[in-house]
Amino acid sequence: MIQTPPPDNAAAGDGALAIVPAYNESESIADVVADLRANVPGCDIVVVDDHSTDDTPARVRASGAGLLRLPFNLGIGGAVQTGFRYARRRGYRYAFQFDGDGQHPADHVTRLLAPLERGGADVVIGSRFLEGRGFQSTALRRVGIRVFEGLNRITSGCRITDTTSGFRAYNDRAISFLADNYPSDYPEVEAITLLARNGFRIVEVPVVMRDRQGGVSSIGTARSLYYMAKVTLAALISTGKRRA
Repeated sequence: MIQTPPPDNAAAGDGALAIVPAYNESESIADVVADLRANVPGCDIVVVDDHSTDDTPARVRASGAGLLRLPFNLGIGGAVQTGFRYARRRGYRYAFQFDGDGQHPADHVTRLLAPLERGGADVVIGSRFLEGRGFQSTALRRVGIRVFEGLNRITSGCRITDTTSGFRAYNDRAISFLADNYPSDYPEVEAITLLARNGFRIVEVPVVMRDRQGGVSSIGTARSLYYMAKVTLAALISTGKRRA
């Protein structure tokens, strides 16, 4: 792994870390870092570059954010797990995922962190559907999200309206667990099942999301169908797993 030293925060154990997975997000990554700095001034930022082929790493370095650059492409699961392992090693009390494509508004981060700070949850998911405002995703993906909502009810017993949301926050106990157990491929839905079945408290809060601000999604129409089939199978398999 190629590492540009992330911010050296001596009080990391008392703070929050923004984990920003990125793959070919050169068009938006500098604005994402600036948005976080303006709206969450107390947090550290580490961008996990999943072996981009554009100038994403250079733009991250220019922004002053921390950079963990993977030596080859691992996919979103591997990139986010790298962030969890970094957060655990550095002793952060909280961490939150924040997409590198500009979909997530940084001024909503406090909504995610509040239930953790009150001690009412271990994991908080930002849902675009609770209030129904902002970008609601494509029609095909909304169908898939509804399917995954029903699947999660079956496999975990909890109702999550925005199962594919990557806008999530975690306390230190969840960080430590996911550093070792985060699903490797299309992880969002499977992670909910895994966390719920291991006793973690998961809540949703309403957020407003934007359409991606640059770049191209890696999941097209054909890949969306594969995604639905793969995630359904993975979640069902996870039902039989219980990791302490």
